[in-house]
Amino acid sequence: MDTTVRRSSNVKQGRFSAKDIAYIGIFVAIMAICSWISIPATIPFTMQTFAVFVTIGLLGMYRGTVAVLVYILLGAVGAPVFAGFNGGIGALMGNAGGYIIGFLATALITGLLIKQFGRSTVTMFFAMVAGLFACYAFGTAWFIFFYTKTSGAIGIMSVLSWCVIPFIIPDLVKIVLAIIITKRVHAHGIL
Repeated sequence: MDTTVRRSSNVKQGRFSAKDIAYIGIFVAIMAICSWISIPATIPFTMQTFAVFVTIGLLGMYRGTVAVLVYILLGAVGAPVFAGFNGGIGALMGNAGGYIIGFLATALITGLLIKQFGRSTVTMFFAMVAGLFACYAFGTAWFIFFYTKTSGAIGIMSVLSWCVIPFIIPDLVKIVLAIIITKRVHAHGIL
């Protein structure tokens, strides 16, 4: 039996090999490190979403989603893995916490689309854009709910102008970089 098929069937059965667990741990660390990297701009942004896309691109839907889940859970229990070295349940329960939790939707949607339609550059791009859109949608709904609860009503256009529109171009650039890295790593058979 081919090792790729065996690994895939083990993952589907809920069993990860030691190698799978090591990769998951490495990519959790990569997501944390990338969340701490702040790119100065008019509105600064981190490399957190880039790391999520690379994780899904390289680890696939199952291992990648587990890595994203572990990353979120580590932050929830207080490890400073989020942007600005933040962590704790308060970071998730704040206005912007939905964008972090939305990474799970990103992982599932991106991973599922790549699994279903293949690993071509075009497929990966549209799968990652769909995952990003899911994160934006979940995070924006979350932001509106928590902001309204603590500060009063807010319109969707205001939230989009604060939390989504300034990040669209940087996030698309991150997707392109993630695809380039994913393709090169797979071409060399590293993962």
